[in-house]
Amino acid sequence: MDFDSERIFYSDQSLRAPPPKFSDPFAPIPAADENGDPNSAAEEAANRKYEQEKMLRTNTISANGEIEYSLSTVQRNFKEFIRNYQTNSVFIYRDALLQSVRRGKNCLSISLSHLNEYDPMLLSLVMETPTSVMPVFEAGALDALKTFQLTSPTSLDDPDSEAPQLTVLPTDIHITLSAPHLKPVDLRKITSTHVNKLIKTPGIVISATRIRSKARQVEIMCKGCSAHKKLKITDPYGTVKLPGRCPEGGAEADCGMSPYMVMPDECVYTDTQSLKLQEAPEMVPTGEMPRNILLAVDRNLVDKAKPGMRVSIIGIASLYRQNTGRKSQNNNVKQLYINVVGIQFENLGEGGGVGNTSFTPKEEEAFIALSRRRDIYQILTNSIAPSIQGDYTKDIKKAIACQLMGGAAKKLPDGMRLRGDINLLLLGDPSTAKSQFLKFVEKVAPVGVYTSGKGSSAAGLTASVIKDSRGEFYLEGGAMVLADGGIVCIDEFDKMRPADRVAIHEAMEQQTISIAKAGITTVLNSRTSVLAAANPIFGRYDDLRSAGENIDLMTTILSRFDLIFIVRDIRDEERDKAICRHVMGVHINAGDAAAGNVNQEEDDDDETVAEKAGRVAEQGGKLDIKTFKKFVQYVRSRCSPRLSEEASEVLASQYVKIRDDVRKRCSENGGDTAQVVPITVRQLEALVRLSESLAKMRLAAEVAAEDIAEALRLFRVATMAASETDSNNGQDLLAAANGPNRDDYEKAEKFLQSRVAIGTTVNKQRLVEEAVGMGQNANIIARVLRVFCKKGEFLEKSSGRTLKRVK
Repeated sequence: MDFDSERIFYSDQSLRAPPPKFSDPFAPIPAADENGDPNSAAEEAANRKYEQEKMLRTNTISANGEIEYSLSTVQRNFKEFIRNYQTNSVFIYRDALLQSVRRGKNCLSISLSHLNEYDPMLLSLVMETPTSVMPVFEAGALDALKTFQLTSPTSLDDPDSEAPQLTVLPTDIHITLSAPHLKPVDLRKITSTHVNKLIKTPGIVISATRIRSKARQVEIMCKGCSAHKKLKITDPYGTVKLPGRCPEGGAEADCGMSPYMVMPDECVYTDTQSLKLQEAPEMVPTGEMPRNILLAVDRNLVDKAKPGMRVSIIGIASLYRQNTGRKSQNNNVKQLYINVVGIQFENLGEGGGVGNTSFTPKEEEAFIALSRRRDIYQILTNSIAPSIQGDYTKDIKKAIACQLMGGAAKKLPDGMRLRGDINLLLLGDPSTAKSQFLKFVEKVAPVGVYTSGKGSSAAGLTASVIKDSRGEFYLEGGAMVLADGGIVCIDEFDKMRPADRVAIHEAMEQQTISIAKAGITTVLNSRTSVLAAANPIFGRYDDLRSAGENIDLMTTILSRFDLIFIVRDIRDEERDKAICRHVMGVHINAGDAAAGNVNQEEDDDDETVAEKAGRVAEQGGKLDIKTFKKFVQYVRSRCSPRLSEEASEVLASQYVKIRDDVRKRCSENGGDTAQVVPITVRQLEALVRLSESLAKMRLAAEVAAEDIAEALRLFRVATMAASETDSNNGQDLLAAANGPNRDDYEKAEKFLQSRVAIGTTVNKQRLVEEAVGMGQNANIIARVLRVFCKKGEFLEKSSGRTLKRVK
């Protein structure tokens, strides 16, 4: 900070209040009035004592309960702060105040670090007694504004010029505070010791009411003598109490009891709004409900924060009495709320991660060294759910690693936004660790929200409009709004009602949620990835049925998933033995792992994260959950790779080839082009996002050729494999059968071809009973009949009760 020669610095000594000297209120009180009435003299003595105490309270302020400071001196000191504080020879607050007033905002944001640099005692006062100091600061800002030249020199010389000029000063200046370096207080740790103190707390805005007009200054008039009086209201949820008697009316003119009436047209109003702040999902302890607190914002801070936004609130912890509509047994218990004096927004980073995440220099150095390893892709894959093993899980883990990194979001010149988040769907048999993958991702993701499809509704996932006790409607965000910048894990996705699944279509592609309910029309951000797990419609995946018969999901929502994995529980002896050995090992080593986790939690700090990341960067191995999570945050906030011309040409040619292969396969199967798992332009964008996520792992600025090759491989083993099952329709079952089952299938096939002649119609139940009587397996006969129906050799009639052989 620069200091000019004429700057006046008010120290702590100048802020200390001198002994109060008031003449009129402390004058000697006579024993009787002029008429000799001792009662009037006693009443005057009581009134004068009240005025004495009031003047002492309103002209001094106590800091730390010991030293008293003069409010007029604090006001004068803050005025000089606005006038004289400068950085790089620029009077930042003087210019900001003039610019704000000329624009009609009448608002000035003050940094607490600048205030501490100018005078630490001013910072101490605003931290300890913000309720008393903030009005003084606003009065000091108004005094400073009066000393400035509000009209430019050109406007003085030429009255007809269009230069901005002010002829009427504003009546007040709204002072807001910013404190980027102030230590935040967790929402659940706010206690009675923070009441009437300035605090900073982070969280997510989950609801917002409509903007209301509240009286800040009430004008009242006596009905007897027409005397006017002004009453100020400082409490956002408080009301004014009208005086019981009129002090203007003397002995001759008694105005009676309750003589005052409110003059609504002469009151001064201000805009107010109520918000609800909730803990961030990653800050909620396991097994506990997230807590929330009420926020009161006014004037220039209204309509700034929408549901779903991550903010850090700077405000005054206060109390209010909640009106429940009935008499309370204990009037001393009040509700806690925060009177907001500043809002700091946490925007998404360049790569789609939550912004304002701090990293130490050692962490950044360790993460950069980790990203330069040639096997970083394999390290991240092995670090995902290490307790889950199997050949079928390798590609799923690689896809989840890509989802955690995410692609690069893009904003086009016309305002359109292309999402960078990757959506995954795990569809398959029970007991294949789908839910365990979801639970792990919830812990590792920067912002993770886990929910079940059966217990979720459309309003719970997107947003809802709720009616409060006053009869007014306000907006409250759902799971996909709260997970903005993270991942939503939806288990039992197939158990959701179809109407609820349709509600998240917009959130999965456009990444916004549009609301038009109860007179509230708005758009909320939902920049989140979706990791969903579902079971087939029959519980297990049936190879003899098409993908459309196994997947009870519409094509519109399947096309929004970048990768779709068909997870099957294949009965193989060697595979079962390997799984048994791994599961037994997990149970045997569970005790040692629990002891290691306890020791790990005891040594839990930022330096430990840097050391662990550095050790993995040097020696290899696996990342623990906390280090993995911090690395994901670093990558998502610092890296945003782009495609090169060569990479874009390769992707375009490969996408055209994939579409051509799908078209040929459909023509070979009878010309049916309708597929449950479609291959559309959305899948081309999915390939782009997968390539960018692979480049993010190396913190590369450009997508390489190996990234495109791996993205195409993942797409083929996931979505393309699911699409091919739709086109095969179980026709290759007989050819794929091996071992003793193959002979049974061949016998069943020969029996049906010899028993049913071309053009004849038979009863299906009698045909199966006849085959069983000849030693055939009923299940195999039923499966072979379904295959023949898929091939078109048999035609079902009478709701499947009869069969006709057509070829």
